[in-house]
Amino acid sequence: MSDESITLNLRDIRASAGLSLSRAAEITGVSKAMLGQIERGESSPTIATLWKIAKGFHLPLTALIEESTRPSGMSGEVYRTVQFPGSISVKIVFPFDPQLGAETFHVSLKPGQSHESQPHDSGVTEEVFVLEGRMEVLRGGDWVALEPGQGLRFAADQPHGYRSLETGAAFLNMHHYRNAGLFRAAD
Repeated sequence: MSDESITLNLRDIRASAGLSLSRAAEITGVSKAMLGQIERGESSPTIATLWKIAKGFHLPLTALIEESTRPSGMSGEVYRTVQFPGSISVKIVFPFDPQLGAETFHVSLKPGQSHESQPHDSGVTEEVFVLEGRMEVLRGGDWVALEPGQGLRFAADQPHGYRSLETGAAFLNMHHYRNAGLFRAAD
């Protein structure tokens, strides 16, 4: 993923929906100025901003960060890691698959690092499976401790988050979209 991928994907998504920057700002909650800066490649969005845009357009996150020229469904593909400034490091393991209604990320947290997410679209479920280190997941207002080899499933249409303990952590983060067949730009 590069900022250029985000720029091109956002521009294409908005154009396909036939939306002005003003209307896109209304449905995403991201300012018109920020959307314009992202589309012109003048700003690197945070992961929180990308999630707002994805939610507003009712799209999976990989619709914004995936290289649009990469063929989908290929096995053995290697995806680059995306480091969001001042935030988490994310690698796309499996980009969004509309037939499965899911996408999978490999997330790395530095020691003591935390990340809290705003609610995703209604019906989105997340699964976390810890690969390395110890971490906690914010679910339903409570932090739940997880060790390597443990997992947790939760409704992601409410505030949630992840934090590593003293050693840092790596985990798989699967997003399941209940209405995956309905992804389209909002009216």
